[in-house]
Amino acid sequence: MMVTQPTTSRNLGTLLSFVKFEHTLFALPFAYCGMLLAADGWPGWRTFLLVTLAMVGARTCAMAANRVIDARIDALNPRTARREIPSGRLSGRDGIIVALAGLTLLVIAGASLNRLTLLLLPVSVVFLVLYPYTKRYTWACHLWLGVTIGAAAAGGYIAVAGAFAPVAWLLWLAVAAWVAGFDVLYGVLDIEFDRANGVHSIPADLGIDGAIRATALLYATAVLALVLIAALHEPRPGALLAWPFRAAILVVVLMLVTQHMQLRRHRDARVLDAFNANMIVGPLMLLGTAMGLALR
Repeated sequence: MMVTQPTTSRNLGTLLSFVKFEHTLFALPFAYCGMLLAADGWPGWRTFLLVTLAMVGARTCAMAANRVIDARIDALNPRTARREIPSGRLSGRDGIIVALAGLTLLVIAGASLNRLTLLLLPVSVVFLVLYPYTKRYTWACHLWLGVTIGAAAAGGYIAVAGAFAPVAWLLWLAVAAWVAGFDVLYGVLDIEFDRANGVHSIPADLGIDGAIRATALLYATAVLALVLIAALHEPRPGALLAWPFRAAILVVVLMLVTQHMQLRRHRDARVLDAFNANMIVGPLMLLGTAMGLALR
């Protein structure tokens, strides 16, 4: 099936929909968590602004590139056929321009932070750009995506500290496992299409039972990493995170358990409601981190 040519004018709403701007809530709050943990509090408005611009740029570049690369597959899938490029509202050229604009923003913001941040963020984008190709070869595409998006959390830490630390690695692991877990959940929506068209995913390759086991393992890993952050973040004597951080972890656990039970119970497109609930996890952990630092 050929991707149609644009038939409507471009506008801000179309561009925001194209890059799924609202999904920034998945990674950006965790980048802020890393930033706050590294600074042991507020790092200043300059750092906050640059981290925001770098993360928005990275995600915009990655999402636009993925939409361009996957345009023909999206056109074949009834669930995604009305996306901007397959439906003709944007062209592949438009998508490339958006991706380059995001990359430019990322490089400018990253270069203004520190050398390690500048080196890490473009690598993250390269990984995200390669993500649609991993779906063509292996069910491990979920893990690839998780590791790449998880780098945003570590990037927030590095933006302040200029180096890695155990807390940064744990935050990366927590986000990576969480993202991979809900990406497996999302893969349930396309299980029949993926099997018919040679697209790989855990649900398509290993079945719903395999997806249930994988999601449980990944979510458990994410929670364990968050618990270890609460135990290890001690930049100075008596500086352990206060109870709001642990309370946020508890609420996240309840949410992830609910998602997993939804997958076990329904095993169909109704898991999308559970998937959408993941947009709350990042802001919740950010609130827990900010309050946990403030109330020590």
